[in-house]
Amino acid sequence: MSNPSLRAVPARFLPVLALTAVAVLLAACGSQDPTSTPQGSSQPSGASQPASATPQPTATPLPTPLPTPQYTNPPDRALARLIPERVAGTRITIPDREEFALTPGDFGAAYGDLGLQFTALQVAYVVEPRLSLYVARVSDPQPTTRELEPYLATAGQYVGIAGLHRKEWRYRRVDGRVTWMRPEDNATAAGTMIYTWAADGYVFLLIGVDDGLNRALFRALPGERAAATPSSSPSGSASPAGSALPSPSGSP
Repeated sequence: MSNPSLRAVPARFLPVLALTAVAVLLAACGSQDPTSTPQGSSQPSGASQPASATPQPTATPLPTPLPTPQYTNPPDRALARLIPERVAGTRITIPDREEFALTPGDFGAAYGDLGLQFTALQVAYVVEPRLSLYVARVSDPQPTTRELEPYLATAGQYVGIAGLHRKEWRYRRVDGRVTWMRPEDNATAAGTMIYTWAADGYVFLLIGVDDGLNRALFRALPGERAAATPSSSPSGSASPAGSALPSPSGSP
């Protein structure tokens, strides 16, 4: 027995259904993207490929490292051996580097940019009459004594001179060598004299209350020879304060 809901389509509607089917197929074909490429096909061999838009990385130069203070004090036996154990009958105490807490960076703070070149430090002292000596090894380029002038005020303050004053320092010739000298002020003991000089890749700072002992130690250490100049006195001997030399900056 047939399903009563299924009925045969009358013959007169067949042409209409056929036309409707054709219209649906044409509409489906017309909706396809005309620019799309059928699956499995390839572009013509002469077609150009789009250029890549990704930029190529460029190398960034590394900045040159700047010098920095050195806050470790490496072993330097040659530096310690510069200092004599006895001068003018007075014993000089030269402690091992483990016995003092100072480093090249600590001492270098008194010498500004030059102090960044300090690579090792040795100290020495006399208890009576009071004397202290600081010696730093300096990396290239090695300074001259004249080139210490910008740091005189802070070098004086480092060993106890009150205030940051440059004017009291004098550029002097002592025993045929050059040094900067500064007398006592109200922050130091009577008779105090300060010396700072450079020679042979070292910077020296010396302070003491007995200038005879100061001079004896100055002569025993490396020094920078003074340029030959006519004698300033008939005898050719240096004055007690040392022979005056022209100041590099033109100041007295």
